[in-house]
Amino acid sequence: MTKAIRARLFTTAAVAAVLAFAALPSRAADTLTVFDWSGYEDPEFHPAYAEKHGNSPDFSFFGDEEEAFQKLRSGFKADVAHPCSQSVVKWREAGLLEPLDTAKLTAWDDILPGFKAMKSLMTSEDGTAWFIPFDWGNTVLTYRTDTVKPEEVASLKAFADPKFKDRVSIGDNVDDAYALASLAIGLKDWTTMTDAQFEEASAFLRAVHQNVRLYWTDNTDLSQAMASGEVDLAWAWNETATTLQADGVPAEIRKDTAEGLSTWVCGYVRLKGGEGSADLAYDYMNAVTDPAIAAYMVESWGYGHSNANGMAAVDKKILDEKGYGDVDAFVANTLFQSPMPTELRQKMIAEFEKIKSGY
Repeated sequence: MTKAIRARLFTTAAVAAVLAFAALPSRAADTLTVFDWSGYEDPEFHPAYAEKHGNSPDFSFFGDEEEAFQKLRSGFKADVAHPCSQSVVKWREAGLLEPLDTAKLTAWDDILPGFKAMKSLMTSEDGTAWFIPFDWGNTVLTYRTDTVKPEEVASLKAFADPKFKDRVSIGDNVDDAYALASLAIGLKDWTTMTDAQFEEASAFLRAVHQNVRLYWTDNTDLSQAMASGEVDLAWAWNETATTLQADGVPAEIRKDTAEGLSTWVCGYVRLKGGEGSADLAYDYMNAVTDPAIAAYMVESWGYGHSNANGMAAVDKKILDEKGYGDVDAFVANTLFQSPMPTELRQKMIAEFEKIKSGY
């Protein structure tokens, strides 16, 4: 019998007292709300948290980081969120984040060195910590091998090829869209993008728009569209091919296109104004960055894990199969979705909305 049911056995006064206590702000300290991408509520990502506290935290979901940003700015309350590299500076500058106490983060010193070297990602210039990486991977050309020949997708320019009209899907995600466009015009560091390059990249996305059947918002939508044959060519995360292959759908990714691929890193931050317990927030961040999570992340989701010790312990055959066996080669021909100037990202957001509307 739950506490709520037992409370009904008490007098009216007692019930009123219980309800009044429940309404106090301090009750919120016993809970944790994680603001996340759909799918990351997977209990296999935080078993240590569930074991310690008897259950998973509460989750609320967003479709992309701009949606999450606007929702938080409008007053939505959560304790921990899962943005990606290109958004961290913007969220921090907007005053949405609480600094992290690295002494409470058990994996802080074990994060892959490449992430620590990314300017403004984990810490600000004064050394304050704001973000702990969790997952990383690619947005990459993904295609149906029974309807598309490998030679037809040797270049990212295939996304704008009229032969693929109504057969293409890219994410309803400004960062992935401009990563594709930047690569297509030969740019691998979008932080240096000039006005002329911005116009060239936007023109490429307008050409791609003519072929788009679906702007996907999550892996489920895209996987279903590719499995049904509605979409043959996609700019997708590693998870999509992993999911399709597990379901017997003939799909592959091409990391060897002429222009390369995009690499992103996402992780967790503490949100300012969160009403939950700071201790629970650190327990959750420690659970997801535990090295034991790495093997599940790589094998079942097709992503890399941020913990260097965890990645080193993953079976080499699985690492090679998923493309993580040689990390240096993995990132040699890539555009890192690193933090960019806020003004540039705002330009991208406004232009991408025009492009999707046909303008």
